[in-house]
Amino acid sequence: MLDSFFDKLKSGLNKTRNSLTDKVNELFNLAVSIDDDLYDELEEILITSDIGMDTTITIIDKLKEKIRENKINDPEKIKPCLKEVIREILDKGSNITAEDYPKVMLVIGVNGVGKTTSIGKIASKYKKDNKKVLLAAADTFRAAAIDQLEIWSNRAGVDIVRHQEGSDPAAVVYDAIQAAKARRVDVLLCDTAGRLHNKKNLMDELAKINRIIDREYGESTKETLLVLDGTTGQNAIIQAKQFMEVCPIDGIILTKLDGTAKGGVVISIKNTLNIPVKYIGVGEGIEDLQEFDSQAFTDALF
Repeated sequence: MLDSFFDKLKSGLNKTRNSLTDKVNELFNLAVSIDDDLYDELEEILITSDIGMDTTITIIDKLKEKIRENKINDPEKIKPCLKEVIREILDKGSNITAEDYPKVMLVIGVNGVGKTTSIGKIASKYKKDNKKVLLAAADTFRAAAIDQLEIWSNRAGVDIVRHQEGSDPAAVVYDAIQAAKARRVDVLLCDTAGRLHNKKNLMDELAKINRIIDREYGESTKETLLVLDGTTGQNAIIQAKQFMEVCPIDGIILTKLDGTAKGGVVISIKNTLNIPVKYIGVGEGIEDLQEFDSQAFTDALF
């Protein structure tokens, strides 16, 4: 099972590997010495893989430090150091804690990033772990969002609480909480709107939903996850910063990594935002949303 997960991750990162790792290998194999030219070329490779300028500078600085510490003078021996630097950035500040139940997961993100699909896949994962899951269709303004979530609830074999399109999202969450308490649900997954073009409305809506959860379901642990589209590269970081102005974000779900050479954005997200990447999407299948593991990610990348 672990092998198949790693194989999916590895094949999902194919395009990023072709863009990043193959070029890095070629650079280190052809280099005669470790000099400014080599660092300049490495910098260019990292930036074009959507790691971003600030994160690239951090990586290069840490790499130089490691090379000095280990007295490395052979370019071919730089790669393990680079891998270690990237792993350390991805690991920074991440502490995996035991999950407490019941829990409420608010999932936000703009249209088209794969939010509803991600919720369906997370629901399926918890169901397979023998957890009782309930979905709340609180993205009530997007046409067909409710129907799409209902399809995923059927696919994952979990219940859903829904109102009509255009209903008050907070009212849906309120009803879902009452149902979750009555049915002794372990995980309540709420699909919430992500209309960033009107931040004030979004902020008010999320504040209202959070107040209802705190008042009606104080015994639950609450987590807000932001879904970002990996194919948008550095734009995903801009989007994340905009959402962070509206509400606190506990974790990132990064989708569509299999369709892009911009997988380096994972490193940039961790370094720039210091928010843990909780899940990554490496395919269309229900099993292809994986819990993020920095070791597995770095191994698959290299």
